[in-house]
Amino acid sequence: MSLAFLHSHDCTEAHNDAVWGVAWTQSDTAVSISADGSIKQWTSSTGQPYSIPNSNESDFQVPPPHTLGLVSLSVSQDGRFALYNSLEGLTSLWDLTNGEIVGKFESYVRSGEDAEPSWCVSLNPNGSTYASSGASGKLSIHSTEPGNFGQRLATISPGRNKFGMYCSYSPDGKRVALSSETGQIFIIDVESNSLLNSFTSHAMSVRSLAWSPDCSLLLSASEDKRLVLHDVRASLGSGGGAVATFSGHSSWVLSVDISPDGRLGLSGSADKTIKVWDIAARAAVSTVQDTGEVWSVSWRPKPPAVGTAGAFVSGGEDGVVRWWRSAGGGG
Repeated sequence: MSLAFLHSHDCTEAHNDAVWGVAWTQSDTAVSISADGSIKQWTSSTGQPYSIPNSNESDFQVPPPHTLGLVSLSVSQDGRFALYNSLEGLTSLWDLTNGEIVGKFESYVRSGEDAEPSWCVSLNPNGSTYASSGASGKLSIHSTEPGNFGQRLATISPGRNKFGMYCSYSPDGKRVALSSETGQIFIIDVESNSLLNSFTSHAMSVRSLAWSPDCSLLLSASEDKRLVLHDVRASLGSGGGAVATFSGHSSWVLSVDISPDGRLGLSGSADKTIKVWDIAARAAVSTVQDTGEVWSVSWRPKPPAVGTAGAFVSGGEDGVVRWWRSAGGGG
């Protein structure tokens, strides 16, 4: 099988530096974060800055740019909130419906034995908590409640003192996947605060993780130029887990996602390409050439139209957010 994906349009106002994170929301907007310290929301159908429907305001109010780059982004399942984190560890929760910042947490302020600056963050799909990790490699669970935003509810140590590169809540909110700079991946049960499994599938840092919609599979992207598909139902210590390896990128794989129907994988790379993978066939079915390193990719969360493979959004080195659609159907 081979698929063709066409460039649909770009955002109308580029970031001033690389786009380090992008997410296509259930509300059919896209959110992007940049090394220039800014976060923006876009109307996906046009690439225009998002504005509040039926409002007299021509421009949607966005947070002022942070003095340092924004390095981690996560959106709620209903598309209402975006959680993002800055280079030094300022975590913020943005209400995407009205433009208000509803929570801020200065994780770099030492407040206890387990306190540390957050590097990566992930919002629970239901919005009730968020996960973070950083230099210690431990996973912390925080409250998103007004008045207590950022309060640590639990800290779980996977047992390895390695930098936590990326964390991601499972779609059902019961587990968090955490990756390290040395290539390990940990699956943590956040209901019992226990380690369920660990995988050593990569030889280098794991930059991005994506869960399948049914929470049974996890796709990882690494600086070792590979993607690995894991069956997270394997038991701890069983030696199982990795069920497929996807090779084809010629440089670091920086970002990954899985389509809402679970059939296709998506990866962005420092080799300036985006690849679409048939997960069942274990093969690349499309390669899209971009202008620079592709730091982030995100599928449109709504199921694709009949006869199409859907659409996705990407962000990368040139600061431009781009939308792509499969040939034969609209985005």
